[in-house]
Amino acid sequence: MPASDEQIRGFLSRQRSLIQGEQDAEVEQTSLLLSSCSPKLLELKGLALGGLGVVGVNVGLGGKSLVELERPSAYHSSIFFPPHTFRPGDLARIEENISNSTKATKGSSKKGTTTPAASKCAEGVVYKITDSRVVIAVATNADSEELDIPERCRLVKLANTVTYDRMQRTIDTLEKTVLPTTVSSTQPDAASTAATTRPAPAAVLTPLIQVLLCMSKPSSPIPLNKLQFLDASLNESQKEAVRFALEAPEVALIHGPPGTGKTHTLVEIIRQLIAQDKRLLVCGASNLAVDNLLERLVPHGIPLTRIGHPARVLSSLLGATLDAQAARSDQSALAKDVKVELESAMTALAGKGKGRLKGPERRKMWDEVKELRKEYRKREGSVVKGVLSQAKIVLATCHSAGGRQLFNTQFDVIIIDEATQAMEAVCWVPILKAKKLILAGDPLQLPPTIISMNQKSKKSGPDAAKVKGKPDGGATQKNVEKSSSRSTGKDSSKDSKTISPPMPAADHVGADDLQAEDTGGKPVQNSSVKKNTGKKSLAEPKLVPPSTLETTLFDRLEQMYGPGIKRMLTVQYRMHEQIASFPSKKLYSSSLESHASVASHLLRDLPGVSSDPEHADVTEHPVVFFDTSGCEYFERLEGEANRSDEGSRCNENEAMVVKMWTEKLVGAGVLPSQIAIITPYQAQVTLIASLLRASMPELEIGTVDGMQGREKEAVILSLVRSNDQREVGFLKEKRRLNVAMTRPRRHLCIIGDSETVSQGSTYLKEWMEWLEENADVRYAGMD
Repeated sequence: MPASDEQIRGFLSRQRSLIQGEQDAEVEQTSLLLSSCSPKLLELKGLALGGLGVVGVNVGLGGKSLVELERPSAYHSSIFFPPHTFRPGDLARIEENISNSTKATKGSSKKGTTTPAASKCAEGVVYKITDSRVVIAVATNADSEELDIPERCRLVKLANTVTYDRMQRTIDTLEKTVLPTTVSSTQPDAASTAATTRPAPAAVLTPLIQVLLCMSKPSSPIPLNKLQFLDASLNESQKEAVRFALEAPEVALIHGPPGTGKTHTLVEIIRQLIAQDKRLLVCGASNLAVDNLLERLVPHGIPLTRIGHPARVLSSLLGATLDAQAARSDQSALAKDVKVELESAMTALAGKGKGRLKGPERRKMWDEVKELRKEYRKREGSVVKGVLSQAKIVLATCHSAGGRQLFNTQFDVIIIDEATQAMEAVCWVPILKAKKLILAGDPLQLPPTIISMNQKSKKSGPDAAKVKGKPDGGATQKNVEKSSSRSTGKDSSKDSKTISPPMPAADHVGADDLQAEDTGGKPVQNSSVKKNTGKKSLAEPKLVPPSTLETTLFDRLEQMYGPGIKRMLTVQYRMHEQIASFPSKKLYSSSLESHASVASHLLRDLPGVSSDPEHADVTEHPVVFFDTSGCEYFERLEGEANRSDEGSRCNENEAMVVKMWTEKLVGAGVLPSQIAIITPYQAQVTLIASLLRASMPELEIGTVDGMQGREKEAVILSLVRSNDQREVGFLKEKRRLNVAMTRPRRHLCIIGDSETVSQGSTYLKEWMEWLEENADVRYAGMD
């Protein structure tokens, strides 16, 4: 039975409410930090850079003012920035420098933090950042006042509401498209008021939208009788996934477990669609996911354009960006002349001291800047339009697909990679521009990073009950880590004793697979399949409002339409078969098969690695487990000496074992660049880095979350948790452990307390038992 208007309205209302809650949580966290921390502490936490000076103001794409800042030698002993969390795309404010002794006022701004006079502030987006300089893109319009930046300023990181506003506008557009009688659905007093200031135009009600909202069922596949695969190396499961995606009229899902060549498969699908003369919009949940696809597509010579900040794009791919292509186009000269005049005028306005323009002369120059900006935007728009019209493939993050460059642009097919890491609402941003959708991802790896507490997350475990502001909340540390991870797509560490990631809800398809711990490794039957006298029959699809933002579009569609809407890749090309065996059995129904090229490869097979018997204990074992049980290698809560600054967990003794094993690997000939040390806790990352970073700068040390989608020849995993209470925190989260244990190619070393870890859950107990039976088990106190 198709979804009714009331069901659709309820679904969209729930999405809108969850988005608003997430935005409020992020703004609240940022407000709490900025209002309660001294300038010095903000810098230590990486949320501010102080004592900056303006190098210059230039003009960027869209007429934005690019303000370049540096650390003047007059104020600092080093020109290089200290450690910080600023990344391209972050929202930031340039304001008058505040010394540590300056008293903060009690008043708060909209974003919940004290600010100097408005005339001395400028908000923008981090456009580019290096070790010693940062460029902020300050959005201006023809009627805006001129920038008045203090001679000595600081940069403060703000909560980024732009993405939330765009998601809210997209939901409004979707509602007007599906329910045209709807007048207004966005609350007028919501924090995303910006979403209502610009009316959302209605999109076209396509069959794709109807399928995604359960207004109609997916159409039958359109057979391709003479499909010639362009890549001869595809295996049978990849070929089946390609055929399935091409034949699906509206939507297809591709489930790619770790190392199964998901990107490889997507590239084949893209090439096949281009051969059919389709125009594609290729998106990803992060810039890293987009660039990964871009890197694979460039060699095929297909006309394509990458939208997004050039600073976010890998340096080797800059030639494919919209900025670079616009600069090379024949029409660019039309805009270049105006840009030169505009930059010259802005330089004159930025003059300091005696060279500063004043009075009527300054006003006249500013009026000239306004007119030049208008002309520049007009000419630049035609250049961008010309570049995009020549591209067969446009690549962007889901959020960037809603930018002005693609306004009113339509595509035949949209492909979203890492769709299981993206909130459903942000996926709708590009979906409204296409007639067909292909989603790729793995619901058994980490879901989107969600900050807000909701009913589901509150029930996710005892650790979740300890929220920010409580003695053991770890809120401050967690917030800093999350704010960093959201911009990079990488390090999104979450500590125990904080909000544990909720397990998938009952309406979340991943819940079926994640219940494998209680079914002998066999996934529970999908909830959309009814059991009747031993026969499986699909239930009627139903549009169910999500209980949490972790319920992705990929998950919801599989739950709604059953497993027939997806194809899973089953041959993995990354891990030694022993490394792959446990996750395959427990999470993927033993369906993962190790390709012959990787099934038995070991560290000793690498060039330069010793094959001498003295190194055999290091290079000939695919899985090593250092059991610290009974050694009293207890964890420590970082910041225990100062309970007002809660931190995450670390374990000094485990860190020493990590150091010892890393040195053994390197001593056997493994390059530091081939090794990754990962742990669920940021405090442990910091501790291990202090022990090894100086001697091995190429060694990668980070959180488990930051390694998703990546691989190394050898991975050392420090579990950290060891305590008399046998508490494991969010080690219970199978998806995080799945990411951790599937990153290595040839060698996985695990360091942990089996007595503590095995008490966490049935899944963890089975993992410890598996390690006892299959790994080379060593006891930390004896090495």
